[in-house]
Amino acid sequence: MSEGTLYDKVWDRHKVTTLPTGQDQLFVGLHLIHEVTSPQAFGMLRERDLEVAYPELTHATVDHIIPTADQSRPYDEDAAEEMMSELEENVREAGIEFSDPNSGDQGIVHVVGPEQGLTQPGKTIVCGDSHTSTHGAFGALAFGIGTSQIRDVLATGTLAFEKQKVRKIEVEGELGDGVEAKDVILEIIRRLGTEGGVGYVYEYAGSAIEDLGMEGRMSICNMSIEGGARAGYVNPDETTYEWLEETDYFQENPEKFEELKPYWESIRSDDDAEYDDVVTIDADELEPVVTWGTTPGQGIGITEPIPEPESLPADKQDTARRAQEHMRVEPGETMEGYNIDVAFLGSCTNARLPDLRRAARIVEGREVHDDVRALVVPGSQRVQKTAEEEGLKEIFEEAGFEWRNAGCSMCLGMNEDQLEGDEACASSSNRNFVGRQGSKDGRTVLMNPRMVAAAAITGEVTDVRELPEAEVTAQ
Repeated sequence: MSEGTLYDKVWDRHKVTTLPTGQDQLFVGLHLIHEVTSPQAFGMLRERDLEVAYPELTHATVDHIIPTADQSRPYDEDAAEEMMSELEENVREAGIEFSDPNSGDQGIVHVVGPEQGLTQPGKTIVCGDSHTSTHGAFGALAFGIGTSQIRDVLATGTLAFEKQKVRKIEVEGELGDGVEAKDVILEIIRRLGTEGGVGYVYEYAGSAIEDLGMEGRMSICNMSIEGGARAGYVNPDETTYEWLEETDYFQENPEKFEELKPYWESIRSDDDAEYDDVVTIDADELEPVVTWGTTPGQGIGITEPIPEPESLPADKQDTARRAQEHMRVEPGETMEGYNIDVAFLGSCTNARLPDLRRAARIVEGREVHDDVRALVVPGSQRVQKTAEEEGLKEIFEEAGFEWRNAGCSMCLGMNEDQLEGDEACASSSNRNFVGRQGSKDGRTVLMNPRMVAAAAITGEVTDVRELPEAEVTAQ
């Protein structure tokens, strides 16, 4: 087993005891909750006459069901209004801080935590959402959990886990033009498979990872779960510390920053740390990656041909045939030129400010294709506000995009933002499963934000490297 990694160090510091099951009981440093997976857990506490053990270590927001067009109350959908009302009651009774829509802080849970400084290196973080691995970008151990586990964390502040192996994924070199963090993680999942990370956590390292800003690191860690890994993380460094120093938490508690920084440094993986597996990827060889199928692992470089099912491992061939039939693609062709009906810029993977800035550089001075419905959904109200101040909203709207309020939106289609019929969507989100975006016949092509912007303009999957970028006011 691994030794001397960040994973080992943070695990050991939070271990309470080893249980008779062989699992370790870990103390949870931050519990993030939202409106979809928490109501039942609070109900279980009431049935047992239990209180929330550590409300000060719990933070709530609303993201999955909240409308992004009209957020006036009551919501049009009864189920959405019911979940929102229940969350409001639960957090009020428990004394839990709530980033509600009236606060100016509401947004996708995995955007809200980092931007407020709640997410910090060396913490154990859990949330009833599979993409909680996002927070590992800060050097935290972050896990998605189920409703019964949410109950346990609320009641005890701890949770039982089985320790995983650690795979180090070194991405060395420099990312080329048009290539982003999203392409890195899609390439990793493509190579290792959607089940390749089962039993592992992934440590992302190498010069290409170190050169990324925090937003890019979050995009990569976000999709660790899509590769089967239990979590993913990046060792904290000066890039991490610069981000944290500007957040609310440390602006209000500057002495805490100096107090915690030695701890953050101490939990970095040792130079001679032992790993259970090491994978190396050459960043210089990467090009924009898009999916051709119905899992994030069914991806190819934009200039590469869609594979023949017979060329794949035997256990992947039937899945590939069904995916190609659903997506209406042919082996040997590339995805370039694939017609799209919808362009979606959003989700906890790619709805942060730098994502929108990069997409705006493709959009400015151009118009959305007549046959495309295009949406921009900022990841949080803070992202939305800053983007509007920088003029990004105007750029997108002048091009023909709809500018929405913060929320999960069309990533999973739990509100009104859904595909209709067999529409094909160029999406900056993290999953392309059949039915994921609200229609069982809908087709989703995952790609980076600039690629989504390019597809919105041309009406088809397009190599963004062929579209010159505009010089917009935003960086």
